[in-house]
Amino acid sequence: MQFIVALLKKLPLLAIALAIGGLVLGLLIGWVIAPVEFVNATPSYLRADLQEDYLRMAIDSYRVNADPNLAIQRWDNLGVGAQPAFTNIQANPRNADPGVIRAYGELITSIVSSRPVPTQDTGTSTMGKIALFGGIVVLLGLLGYGGWYLYRLLGNRGSGEVTVTMQSQELSRNAEKTNFEQMGLAPPITQTMTTYVLGDDLYDESFSIDTQAGEFMGEYGVGVSEAIGVGEPKKVTALEIWLFDKNDIKTATKVLMSQHSFTDPGIRARLEPKGELVLVEQQSQVLLETATLQLLATVVDLEYGRGPLPADSYFERITLELAIWPRQG
Repeated sequence: MQFIVALLKKLPLLAIALAIGGLVLGLLIGWVIAPVEFVNATPSYLRADLQEDYLRMAIDSYRVNADPNLAIQRWDNLGVGAQPAFTNIQANPRNADPGVIRAYGELITSIVSSRPVPTQDTGTSTMGKIALFGGIVVLLGLLGYGGWYLYRLLGNRGSGEVTVTMQSQELSRNAEKTNFEQMGLAPPITQTMTTYVLGDDLYDESFSIDTQAGEFMGEYGVGVSEAIGVGEPKKVTALEIWLFDKNDIKTATKVLMSQHSFTDPGIRARLEPKGELVLVEQQSQVLLETATLQLLATVVDLEYGRGPLPADSYFERITLELAIWPRQG
């Protein structure tokens, strides 16, 4: 999930450019460089009424030249359309001799019935289609990954640009995790650092909770809950922390609010339906509980943005430590 979000942040223009380029290249190859040309096509590509006209002419020719090889060849040229056309001719002979039509039909029936029935290896055909589809998926995946890697290599490293996502990841890596065992507590099931940085408008982190045996227990995460002001980037004034427990019907949610938003009645009224409202302070802690899980969120680092908006109204950056334990009792 984190990888996909980060990718969407970095690659919208590149993805659009690649899609347009592929479309233009496909049209150029299909219509200019190597267009499809029909040469010596059979009557099987004709409309149904034209196929019927072709077969009428074939029957009329058979009246003059009763060559069985030529007759069956013309029948085969119509493919699956031969039988419907012949049925229509039988029902409406027009100027054709019914005796010739009957003789032509008997000849075709005798030849077709004497042919060996072709066997179809449906298993091999199905496996071939699956292999082809898998190969296409793998190829598209490799092309996408190659484009993404090239973009990062040339776009980020070449220009020396440090993206918002890179800043948040670096801050999370450098943040020191709490040693709960030294505090006399059991080690958490999982312990994660996550950082929001101003400009990360798509900030939405989610993490899985699994036992050591790999059993899925739930998920937890944090994302943008409310922004104030106008323009870009978004001025985030509240974050939403949530905890999902597979053994609970409800998802526990709390809203971390800036100093300004916590005292603003209008903002509080909009956010109260989302969960309990909590004032964010340095080193403050928030506890979320479900039927079998506990989440302790600690504000490790906090800095407010400075601008034309009210003081302490939006986050410049905020680093949270999210730790999960099984709920006792």
